[in-house]
Amino acid sequence: MLTFKNYNIADWFSFYRIVAAPFLLLFIWLDYRLIFSWLLLISYSTDAIDGYLARKLKISSPRGSQLDSLGDQITLIVGLIGLYIFETDFIKTNLILIALVFIPYLIQMLIAYFKYGKATAFHTYLAKLSAIMQGVFILFSLFFYIEYTLFYIMIIVGLLETFEEITLIVMYDNWVSDVKGIYWAFRDKRRLKKKV
Repeated sequence: MLTFKNYNIADWFSFYRIVAAPFLLLFIWLDYRLIFSWLLLISYSTDAIDGYLARKLKISSPRGSQLDSLGDQITLIVGLIGLYIFETDFIKTNLILIALVFIPYLIQMLIAYFKYGKATAFHTYLAKLSAIMQGVFILFSLFFYIEYTLFYIMIIVGLLETFEEITLIVMYDNWVSDVKGIYWAFRDKRRLKKKV
């Protein structure tokens, strides 16, 4: 039986992002842009902290990787909802470009659920860079103004990361976590294991 004692400190930072999401949505609904932005900044910061702690304390686990990915996805969705509400004109103007990134991401999620029965948790270097770019763009837009250079960089990195995830799903017959990228996947012996 799994109890709260089975979770480590890195997991709790991931839990924070999940628990914070309804409060962030409440602040969007109340139109408290500044409070929402600061709390979103804290949520993005916990993403950096949990990964660092997991590596530093050597407490990485498949469950922790999955929990981290769930926290990341929820934070991104809430951030995008906030951006849509507080910067509606920008979203409407760039809807086609946003869809060009979002649709392949949804396809990647569907492929993962079809193949593994759950989302991926590869945590590649490109995925980390993509998450940083998303966070920087969303937070910069909420605190200051829309910076199109950041937006285009975020779009390009997001597409590259999604195509890398799809490639890794094809490469791995079984669900694995914490693959640094395609280069490392070719050297990973877990990739060679077939389904039992």
